[in-house]
Parts: sequence; C-alpha cells; structure tokens
Amino acid sequence: MTFFDEAAKTYDDWYETPLGQHVYQVETECAFNLFDLPKGTKILDVGCGSGIYSMQLAEMGYKVTGIDISVEMLKKAQDKALEKGLDIDFIEMDVYNLTFEEDSFDGVFSMAAFEFIHDDLKAIDEMFRVLKVGGQMMIGTIHLDSEWGKLYTSPEMMENTVFKHSNLKTMDQMKVLHSEQLIDYKECLFIPPYSKNSEITIDNEKSMKEKGSRGGFICLKWIK
Repeated sequence: MTFFDEAAKTYDDWYETPLGQHVYQVETECAFNLFDLPKGTKILDVGCGSGIYSMQLAEMGYKVTGIDISVEMLKKAQDKALEKGLDIDFIEMDVYNLTFEEDSFDGVFSMAAFEFIHDDLKAIDEMFRVLKVGGQMMIGTIHLDSEWGKLYTSPEMMENTVFKHSNLKTMDQMKVLHSEQLIDYKECLFIPPYSKNSEITIDNEKSMKEKGSRGGFICLKWIK
C-alpha cells in the first residue's frame, strides 16, 4: 500500500470546489499549450493517479497508458474510464523502473506527480528512455518558489497530509534536468491558495501575473 491509497476515495473531491475547478482549468491550459502531438499517437501518463488527465488525453484522441504506484488510485481511474467508455491501459508501475522497451511512446505526460519524486534525474532518465526520438515530454508540477509552494511545505501540510512525502522543486531546479533537450516552459496559477471564492477568476489570474506574482504551478516541455 502506498500513501496515496488512503487518499484515493476523496482525491477528486477538491476538484469540485471553486478553487479546485480554477486550478484544473489554468493548469490544463498551461499543459496543453505546450503538449501538441498529433492525435492518435501513443502517450504515457506518469503518475496518473485517479486518471483525470489520462481520460482527458484519451478524449482528445490519444492512445493512453497510465501508470501509478497506488493500486487504489488505479482502481478508481479504471472505474471512471469504463464509465465513460474510454479504452485506457492502467498499470501499476514505478517511474524509477519502467518495464516498457526503449522508444515505446510518442509522448510522455505527467501532471501533479513530480512533487513526490525524490530522485529527479533517475525518473527523467527513465521517462526519456521509453520516449521515441523526436517525441515530446511534458511535466507539470507545483512550484516551490510560490505562495502555493509555501502552503504545501507548511508545517501543517507536511504533518497532516500526503505532502509529508513530497519534494517540491523550483523552476530552476527543473530546468537543469536534461537542459539540452528542454525547449519551453511556462508558469500558471498566479492567484494565491488563500483566495476567497469571489477572487477566484481568470481576470484575477491575469492581474496577479501582471503584478509579478510567481506561478504556483510550472509546466516544462522537452523533445528527445
């Protein structure tokens, strides 16, 4: 059992809140502004969790394989995919030891999972190994150097939530990983986590960005 097994049942609930819906909207837009492979290509979703992005990728026309170390998360993802009639392969697997052959996927995609990676280079190396030459890799993760980073590394979160197992990174820390193949990166989620519901708007998101706020979420794109 992993530390995410216990959280599986309620993991999606936060995304139904006003803040959760906003976070999903801006993070998704940021990710797919970078990830632009042709439909029908094979995509590996690393740390797929409850399948939120695996399903979105499948609905966009990609052939998706989702991997995670949490059996309970994978069960939830499979149930949701079956309910929607989506053909997605969900497999229990560790990113540090991918069992796929080299050059297996046209794209590798990972959202909100790298926060819990402790050996960054080993994970990136494995993700690159299974990526085809010319393929794209997109990673989205919480930005340590932001108000959101402060929240998730606060004593309360580090003591009482799954973030006790986290290892958040700054943009600069991410950019040095396979830097010669990194071609683009973006920040998003500029409103702070303590925003009132009335403040959770796209207009405020843009306003906070213009004022120089640090994005709470970062997306980076590599090409092999």
